[in-house]
Amino acid sequence: MRAKITYLVTAAVLVFYFVLVGSRGVMLIQSGTVLTVTFGVAVLILPVIGLWFLWKNTQFVRRANALAAELDAEGGLPVDELKRLPSGRIDRDSADEVFAKRKAETEASPDDWRCWFRLAVAYHDAHDTPRARKAMQRAIALRAGKPVGA
Repeated sequence: MRAKITYLVTAAVLVFYFVLVGSRGVMLIQSGTVLTVTFGVAVLILPVIGLWFLWKNTQFVRRANALAAELDAEGGLPVDELKRLPSGRIDRDSADEVFAKRKAETEASPDDWRCWFRLAVAYHDAHDTPRARKAMQRAIALRAGKPVGA
């Protein structure tokens, strides 16, 4: 729940910032000189890109959470089998072991979104965020029945 609240607060702050920057862009355009209109248009592009990025990330999080809820209902969420250091951090060798299991599971069933979801969690636990995101995107696409690349 804490992560959801943090995400919502961050998203609200970003939207406020985008509105603020957008208003400055409009003010620059209203000045009417070639230079200020050019800068105004450039400034307006930034909130548009930011809003698009925020929207895509929000969709990704909602879809990943829907998969997690479905997997939880099936009793298929990955069990936390990771060993932890006294500091609470994940033991690297333990993360590598779990990752090897998840990778083998996924290679055995490459069209099963559940395997890709569990692999994404293993990547996340191994602190490999880009691969975790790609694995989760593949799980989402497979669940939706969309074609996925190799």
